[in-house]
Amino acid sequence: MFQNWGFLLGEIWVLLALAALLGLLAGWIIWGRRNNYAAENALQDKLNACRVELNAYIARETPAVAAPEVGEDYDGDGIVEGKNEGTRPEALSGPRGGVSDDLKQIKGVGAKMEILCNELGFYHFDQIAAWSGDEVAWVDANLEGFKGRVTRDDWVAQAQVLAAGGTTEFAEKVAKGDVNY
Repeated sequence: MFQNWGFLLGEIWVLLALAALLGLLAGWIIWGRRNNYAAENALQDKLNACRVELNAYIARETPAVAAPEVGEDYDGDGIVEGKNEGTRPEALSGPRGGVSDDLKQIKGVGAKMEILCNELGFYHFDQIAAWSGDEVAWVDANLEGFKGRVTRDDWVAQAQVLAAGGTTEFAEKVAKGDVNY
């Protein structure tokens, strides 16, 4: 009677192992996939929230981008800047002694802006330092692509320090090479 028990026990272990594997597979399919859906849904919700925030930001920022084309009061005098705003500062036909100051030492003046200033006849710190409010308004209105930059970055105050032989924190960064244009 007990002679076939070895075969029976061996067969039962195989069937138990097979049942355990099937149970694990079924559990993974049911519970593992379910957790992935929850994670995917959470990520999708976050993505949708980001899209909503981005659309709100774009809608909020669009008028600010369009405003300079319509006109803006850069100097705060209550008049929207235009080509005829203010008085043109005294310009030079070229740099004195053939050498211009490094206007890039003024915060807000990069390589392109320096070329634009030179084209308008501004080569030296003392020229910018002497600008009146009316002249600043003219430059702010006539810097194509950079309208309002003179007022925003307070070029006149920086130029006064640099023209007097002093230095500014930004000019020191430029001298160290910490500023990329």
